[in-house]
Amino acid sequence: MSASVTMYSTTWCGYCRRLKGQMDREGIAYSEVNIEHDPASADFVEKANGGNQTVPTLLVVSPSGTETVMTNPSLAQVKQALAA
Repeated sequence: MSASVTMYSTTWCGYCRRLKGQMDREGIAYSEVNIEHDPASADFVEKANGGNQTVPTLLVVSPSGTETVMTNPSLAQVKQALAA
């Protein structure tokens, strides 16, 4: 199984832009979903964050299949989740 990262974000989120830039520099591939254009993803983010649409929210699936949901993680936390 290969690893995957899905970032739930908005166009105006500075934290999202920062984390995307860090992951780009590290060569970490990710898919981005704008929660303002996808109601199902907005629901996922709300469920993961106690009813709040807090971004960035990441869904990381490691090569072993471990799924981790993180809100506004550091680059180190993303790397750690990918290694799980």
